[in-house]
Amino acid sequence: MKNIKLFLTDVDGCLTDGGMYYAANGDELKRFCVYDGMGMVLLRKAGIKCGILTSETTAIVANRARKLNLDYLRMGVGGLNKTTKLEAAKLICGELDISLDEVSYVGDDVNDLDLLGAVGLPACPANAVAAVKSLPGILVLNHNGGDGAIRELADLIIADLT
Repeated sequence: MKNIKLFLTDVDGCLTDGGMYYAANGDELKRFCVYDGMGMVLLRKAGIKCGILTSETTAIVANRARKLNLDYLRMGVGGLNKTTKLEAAKLICGELDISLDEVSYVGDDVNDLDLLGAVGLPACPANAVAAVKSLPGILVLNHNGGDGAIRELADLIIADLT
């Protein structure tokens, strides 16, 4: 492992199973894994800053970030948006006075490739798309997104600290 000081993750397909659930009244729902949430809590207790980078802008994600007391939440980045996830991560690194080599990022789709290719510890869930899983140097986790992938990586990072 690297000397990780910042842990960032995408939401859909990483913190969730990637499904989009809609109620009859149009409400959108997402399923989050409590093990993944605890992984981020444990990382923060170990002194590692944590955050979410997502192309979406939803109250669901804001609520989850608030519940986990995350250090950073950047919504509306990546995808078709003007600001890339890599640019957002660089801004956070600037605030913390760290380099991208000290960042771990979990992503699962093509809009994550630029950031995954730039960080010190890139990782993806087992069910990430092929383009992500074939990225040189990426750690392909054993768990799927929304089903313990974040916790798996958090445990590896924390074990490396001791």
